[in-house]
Amino acid sequence: MSAIRVTRLSKRFGTTQALSDVSLSVEAGEMVALIGASGSGKSTLIRHIAGLETGEGEASGIAIFGTPVQAGGRMLKGAKAVRGDVSVIFQQFNLVHRLSVLTNVLIGALGRLPRWRGTLGLFGVSEKAKAREALERVGIGHAGAQRASTLSGGQQQRAAIARTLVQGARILIADEPIASLDPASAKRVMDVLASINRDDEITVLVSLHQVDYARRYFPRTVAMRDGRVVYDGPSSALTNAFLSELYGSTSEELLLSDAPAAAPPRRPEPVRHPSLGALEAV
Repeated sequence: MSAIRVTRLSKRFGTTQALSDVSLSVEAGEMVALIGASGSGKSTLIRHIAGLETGEGEASGIAIFGTPVQAGGRMLKGAKAVRGDVSVIFQQFNLVHRLSVLTNVLIGALGRLPRWRGTLGLFGVSEKAKAREALERVGIGHAGAQRASTLSGGQQQRAAIARTLVQGARILIADEPIASLDPASAKRVMDVLASINRDDEITVLVSLHQVDYARRYFPRTVAMRDGRVVYDGPSSALTNAFLSELYGSTSEELLLSDAPAAAPPRRPEPVRHPSLGALEAV
């Protein structure tokens, strides 16, 4: 069974055709890179798979582990049932800066707890143990008691990955997770994602701006251009010459260097949840 199946997905924003008849299947346990220059449609596709956007057209559809979650431009009732199986990590980390790192990771458990426990921030011993174990796995076990705002960018991204482990998601989608990190931090984040895929058999789909990481970490790469899939196959085939054929002069944007962009990330928007007041004490 496919973990993710996208069928004839299209999306227009004003006069811009962001996605055009995109079909894609990702099997359970795969680790797949999604590459493309700016404006190619990578982030738009990820937002649709994550349930943050709906497609257009009667023929469009998305299914998660065989359960249809949207079709014909509308969300379906099945979407709620599989929401906990999909976790999304963004470039902006989306941690609550005033809370401890451990509490941020524990937020991943809220979807699987009774509402009253989440509202009161009543996490049990087992949940806290799982959160600490997740922090150890991503290499920041020492930072649980720190405020999230004290972490470096790479550490914050690893904390976001730890939150995914606590959530228990079977699919991890990451949208440009290393774009604002220095090369050393980017490597640590990619190593963590690869180990999660290998050891936990979690399906991983990651959008990337530079092809070097796709070649190094991903057996399969899907390349997008102008809202369409223009290549879907082994990452080993993505030679510089082949990329030039696919993208022309814009291929240079994907091949500048191994280093992610040096621009600092935008200040993340606070993650709002009705129980955050109670979580302060965790």
